[in-house]
Amino acid sequence: MEAHAIFTPEMKETHTILIPSMLPWHFKLLRAALNSCGYKAEVLENTERSVVETGLKYINNDICYPALLVVGQFINALESGKYDVNKVALIMTQTGGGCRASNYIHLLRKGLEQAGYGHVPVISFNLAGMEKQPGFKLNFKMVRRMLAAVVYGDVLMYLTNKTRPYEAVAGEVDGLAKNWLAKLESIFQNGKGQTFDSIHRLAGDIAKDFAKLRLLAKEKIKVGVVGEIYIKYSALGNNYLESFLQKQNCEYMLPGLMSFVMYGADTHLTDYKLYGGSFMKYGTAKAAMWYLKRLESAMLKALEHSPFKAPASYEETKAMAKGVIGYGSNMGEGWLLTAEMLELAKSGYNNIICAQPFGCLPNHIAGRGMINKIKELVEEANILPIDYDASASKVNQENRIKLMLATAR
Repeated sequence: MEAHAIFTPEMKETHTILIPSMLPWHFKLLRAALNSCGYKAEVLENTERSVVETGLKYINNDICYPALLVVGQFINALESGKYDVNKVALIMTQTGGGCRASNYIHLLRKGLEQAGYGHVPVISFNLAGMEKQPGFKLNFKMVRRMLAAVVYGDVLMYLTNKTRPYEAVAGEVDGLAKNWLAKLESIFQNGKGQTFDSIHRLAGDIAKDFAKLRLLAKEKIKVGVVGEIYIKYSALGNNYLESFLQKQNCEYMLPGLMSFVMYGADTHLTDYKLYGGSFMKYGTAKAAMWYLKRLESAMLKALEHSPFKAPASYEETKAMAKGVIGYGSNMGEGWLLTAEMLELAKSGYNNIICAQPFGCLPNHIAGRGMINKIKELVEEANILPIDYDASASKVNQENRIKLMLATAR
């Protein structure tokens, strides 16, 4: 087995861990969670076209587009001169499933070697025990804080998406969200804000603050955005889709990250029922689902303090896929993608953009492949699948969206 750089316990004091960008609110809170556990972390903000060019330099264009962007963003950051390359480490997730995302870490290490940064440690963030680094230990305290970060991130994303298109004062919504982000970072640093009660209270306070905003009664086209997790959330991956939709007089909605986390745990339960396996892993997944459902419940109850209807729960969303697509279809976003399209369509977001990397097989099956079936169930559904890769034309993508909006229902 080829040796690679190790993140040692001593590096916890000396190295900054760089995190790729994806979700602005969530990842800043995840950074705060890491920092509160004694690490030094920073979320990358280099999102220029040069990131794509760097990715193409070290990864061929046949590979999954999110991999190209993540590797490109990391190496582009190291080449920028902003960081001491002898005192940084990189972190990325490894899913452990059938998605090619499990192999991103090996592509990153290969790219680092080619670029002359083979000495930079790469930390695998996963709950499957695939790679272990002596200086980075996942424990209950860290996981608990990170899950709290996901909840608060979902709350901020949901409320900003519901209010930003209607704000009476430009920038007021993002200003309020940034204030809460700073408060939550401080709370995390003090080791607080992670119990069910504190999440319910703090998320409720956030909802109450957003309820005080003065909103204009404007006519907006409601658009839902689903798809592969990186492409649907990352502005770098989807060519700043949210900003474009706002300019097109739209109210846009994305499903929360918590649903995907719950889907990941639930997949272990489904696989055990279908194929058997380790009862210990089944028990662990069962306990994880109990904890995640409690977190989700605290979040949804808190959102009742806002003037908006809270999104459907994970179980409600899952039920919508019953009889439409099998729960055993769980590669990539799998059945969850189909269920999210149904949930959005039934919540009034009839116009749906399914954002996916070019050549992503799981997404094309559970996304594009299910469009006709969804339209049979929800006649008003107006679904547009869009592929993203390094050579795709942004102008063509935006023109297709404009055409969809012209026929919006």
